[in-house]
Amino acid sequence: MTSTPADPITVRRAAADDLADVAGLFCGYLDFYHRPTPAGRVLAFLRERHERGESVLFLARAADGAPAGFANVYPTFSSLSMAPVWTLNDLFVAAAARRTGAGRALVRAVTEAARAAGAVAVQLQTAPDNATAQALYRSEGFQPDAFAAYYLPLTA
Repeated sequence: MTSTPADPITVRRAAADDLADVAGLFCGYLDFYHRPTPAGRVLAFLRERHERGESVLFLARAADGAPAGFANVYPTFSSLSMAPVWTLNDLFVAAAARRTGAGRALVRAVTEAARAAGAVAVQLQTAPDNATAQALYRSEGFQPDAFAAYYLPLTA
């Protein structure tokens, strides 16, 4: 997705040279969820996912070029649909870029790219108390599904 000259936010698929900017935002995301992690470890994680083609990263930039937000998607499959789906696993907008349309631009870039890649759906989860994210997702056509989510931690 690209923007018009009047748009304050641009979003594009992140390239290898964008990973440092994404990593900075990712550190903010991890802090938001009370999971502070050293920047070097975050960059190594993102670089490995990127190099292996396991993740699709999108980077939003403000009009001045500053990193505004990111989305991290894991392409996978739905057995019930017998088709590809994309899991929008992480979406974060820097505090300074909130209420600029960066989150919406990221969601739209993800859904456009998923459609272009032949995915039949984009799935995501968000915290039950994250009303802001839920409002955004609903306004973009996302609907709660009928499945309960479970999680089994395998490490202490």
